[in-house]
Amino acid sequence: MTADADRPPHEPIPASRVYTGVDGHTHVETFEFPLGFGSPSLSALVPVEGVIFRRTRPELDADFHPAPRRQFVITIQGEGEIETSDGTLLPLGPGSIVLVEDTAETNGRGHITRGRGTVDRLSLFIPVPADWQPPR
Repeated sequence: MTADADRPPHEPIPASRVYTGVDGHTHVETFEFPLGFGSPSLSALVPVEGVIFRRTRPELDADFHPAPRRQFVITIQGEGEIETSDGTLLPLGPGSIVLVEDTAETNGRGHITRGRGTVDRLSLFIPVPADWQPPR
C-alpha cells in the first residue's frame, strides 16, 4: 500500500441543488461529493451528456424561468445569484457548483438569475441524465 492510499480522504466538495418542491415552489438544498482516499482524491464518476460554455454580463436579470434541462451550472469567473420562488438567494462565484432541476416538466415557477459585480460571468452548463442522482 502506498503512503497516499493511507491518507484520509479530503473534505467533500460542496454543491447546491435547485429543485421544485411538492408545494410548487423552487427551493435550494446542499449536498456533497464524497472524495476517495489518496492524492489526488477523486469523486465517483458522474455521467454527463455534454458541455455548454456560457458568458453573461453583470447586468443580467433574467426573471422567473425554469431550467432548460437538468444540468450542473459551474461558475468559473465572475459573480451572480439565483433567487428561488421561496425567496432564497444562492450566491454564485468562482467554483460554485449548482445542480438545477427546476425544469418545465416539474411545473414550478422556476428561478431568477442575476449577474453581480463588474466582470462577465463565465460558466459551464453540464447536462446530466434523468436517472442520475446526486450523492446523499
